[in-house]
Formats: sequence, structure tokens, C-alpha cells
Amino acid sequence: MTINEAQETVDRWINTTGIRYFNELTNTAILMEEVGEVARIMARKYGEQSFKKSDEEVNLADEMADVMFVLICLANQTGINLTEALEKNLEKKSIRDADRHKNNEKLK
Repeated sequence: MTINEAQETVDRWINTTGIRYFNELTNTAILMEEVGEVARIMARKYGEQSFKKSDEEVNLADEMADVMFVLICLANQTGINLTEALEKNLEKKSIRDADRHKNNEKLK
């Protein structure tokens, strides 16, 4: 699935199964909540925190997909083509960081 196809698929789902988009502020709050769930798993799986009994059935891939879903909702609501946005962002990073990471002693 391309990013554009994902945006179209989410839009179709929202307008049929989901009935309508939550407003942008609500979706921003939901995005923060979902990112927090990813952070919680990362802190426990790769960091120094331990899993609690309630964390036993965590699914990192599913939580990352939740983040993508809400981000796509926000892009759709605000008229952002994520394919174009990512392409421009990568171009910006390629120019700005052309030598930055190569010259970073911490990365060697």
C-alpha cells in the first residue's frame, strides 16, 4: 500500500465505518495518546522499565499502526498529501544533513 492509498483507505473507512472524522484537536490528543502507548512499550521492551501484568499482551506493530492511522486522519483533515510532504522532508534533510552525520564523532 502506498502512502496515498493509505490516505484514501483511511478516508473511506472514516466516512463509512467511522461515520466522520473527530475534530483536529481531538485527533491531535488521540495521536499523543497513541505515541505514548508506543513509548510505553519501547521503555519496557528496549529500555530499563519492566513490564507490568497489564502489559503482557502488548503489540508494538499494532500500536505503531494506530499512530499512523491517526496521523493519516490529521493529514486528510488538513489537506496534506503525506507522499509529497515526506518527499520534500527527505530532500530537506538530504541537503541540510549532507555532511552533518558523516562528521558526527558520536556516530562513528
